[in-house]
Amino acid sequence: MTDTFENKPKEVIVDYLRQAKTIAVVGLSDREEATSFMIGQALQADGYKIIPVNPRLAGQEILGEKVYANIKDIPQHIDIVDIFRRSEFLPDVARDFIQTDADVFWAQLGLKNEEAAQILRENGRGKIVMDKCIKVEYAYSGLREEKLS
Repeated sequence: MTDTFENKPKEVIVDYLRQAKTIAVVGLSDREEATSFMIGQALQADGYKIIPVNPRLAGQEILGEKVYANIKDIPQHIDIVDIFRRSEFLPDVARDFIQTDADVFWAQLGLKNEEAAQILRENGRGKIVMDKCIKVEYAYSGLREEKLS
């Protein structure tokens, strides 16, 4: 593929975070030492509703929220789908994503896949963030200060 994915400007990414209320976390672990758990917990503390997605733990609870097997199973609107799965699995998540009404496809730091980006764009889903940590982006966005004022 000749296309190479590039993230939108910082202001656009901050706007995604500003508008979001609900974040589905794909690959959220129930292990407190796992990065996905720590980031999910931090986002929840920052006021976002977290929806855990982990097929091995479906039906259980993580961070006080019901775990779903797949984003397609979530019975409410998702603003951001934050993904903690290896890059080679991003096209599968993208295929599921386009079957939902979720707004933003967000692959965590270190995760990037051109095929996934192409699937999303071909289906009119251009709100894509890859290879960025959602917690770091939130921390440096100024949104916490906005919420406090």
